[in-house]
Amino acid sequence: MNPLKKLASQTAIYGLPTIVGRLLNYFLTPLYTYLYSTSEFGDVTLAYAYVSFLLVCLTYGFETALFHFSQLEKKKEKVFATALISIVISSTAFVILCSAFSIPISQTLKFSGHPEYVVWFSLILASDAVSSVIFAQLRIQEKAKRFATIRSLNIIINIGFNLFFIVFCRTVYESDSSLFKPLVEHIYNPAIGIGYIFIANLIASIATVILLLPNVVSIKWSFDTDLWKKMLKYGIPLLIAGLAGMANETFDRVLIPQLLPGEFGKSQNGIYGACYKVAIIMTIFIQAFRFAAEPFFFNHSKETDAKKNLADIMKYFTIICSLIFLGTMLNIQWIQYFVGEKFREGLNVVPILLLANLFLGIFINQSIWYKLSGKTLYGALLTFLGAVITIGLNFWWIPIWGYTGSAWATLICYAAMMVASYILGNKHYPVNYDLKRIFGYLALSLSLYATCNAIVIESTTLRLIFNNIVLLGFITLLWKQEFKQLIAQENKH
Repeated sequence: MNPLKKLASQTAIYGLPTIVGRLLNYFLTPLYTYLYSTSEFGDVTLAYAYVSFLLVCLTYGFETALFHFSQLEKKKEKVFATALISIVISSTAFVILCSAFSIPISQTLKFSGHPEYVVWFSLILASDAVSSVIFAQLRIQEKAKRFATIRSLNIIINIGFNLFFIVFCRTVYESDSSLFKPLVEHIYNPAIGIGYIFIANLIASIATVILLLPNVVSIKWSFDTDLWKKMLKYGIPLLIAGLAGMANETFDRVLIPQLLPGEFGKSQNGIYGACYKVAIIMTIFIQAFRFAAEPFFFNHSKETDAKKNLADIMKYFTIICSLIFLGTMLNIQWIQYFVGEKFREGLNVVPILLLANLFLGIFINQSIWYKLSGKTLYGALLTFLGAVITIGLNFWWIPIWGYTGSAWATLICYAAMMVASYILGNKHYPVNYDLKRIFGYLALSLSLYATCNAIVIESTTLRLIFNNIVLLGFITLLWKQEFKQLIAQENKH
């Protein structure tokens, strides 16, 4: 199969559960933002910001180390067994420590009165860390369909229990009479409130580990200490890079309630977290691409046209991201209704965050140069640069502009990382990217958005019609200039 076609196919398979799941979770956002206050949703936003940091710590770069050493070692099963045993031991220790110190941890994280949150999240994190290594093995084996099936089931279980607790149980509990009320009164406690979001996540995470068990019971269990040390040496810079990367992605949602006073800070965090989800389509595509691209790049790195493939992939990747940006912003008039009215005041950050995530996607695409060359320390340095920018600008701008300052800090961070990675990559692993077309299409999408935004059309219906005619014109241009030719070349082969 043509490498580009194969990558597109695997991105679609990996992306299906990601896209469907994120969209379904996206539909949970209105549920949360209509039922809970901005302050309560701020607590949810803060909790998951902490989770993203801790998951990086619990996997300590072993996902990518698994890809790297599976290419070097003859006994691939030994690499997987060593990585999995390491993650299981460290995750178990983490759960024990969190359970023992749940009260002081909950007070430190501003979840006073809810030490159970700490225990629940320790179990979620441990389950997800173990699952991540097994999922990485499935990606190495290119078992995209099994990967997609289990990820889809995880999403279905999570969403199903969200709806069960937050909609069904809550409705029955508050009703005057219902056939199910006696049962619900035994399993539902209204005092838990937003905690049911976390409980649903916990059930889904444990179920995922159980579903993945058939992939590990048949392996030959062995732990190679020397190999483990090599993997750790390879993975620690990626851990540092991952922490810095999480600082870039989520540290603003940790800082907003810290730098803005009391309930106002929580409320602002809730608004920002909800509007961040409006930019979810860009994130979905980048995540789906990332799942497929990393093993693809490693598997095809020794081919003669590897660098040409990298250049072509970057061009088409940027084209699709530019289309997502324009499509989202030209339809924001109806997309905005996916968050509750009290959250919509923050929609001004959506174009900033979309563009920021586009730059992040380009950086992720570029970052393969230091993974292929084994120079993972550069990855740590690049993301550390981004973290310094993110943290510095957030401390400066949040007290002045609130969450808008956070959005601009995110954009500047990813733009700086993208440029720095290109400069370093051009020195250590040069790839002849088609910069003229890459930034030409990006500039065109931004210009079309700015033009449509500047034209005053009072009727919402007419504005949407006009905007989507412009969007269709952009799609037609992309088809004629890029995709029609690509498909014609594929048909010749």
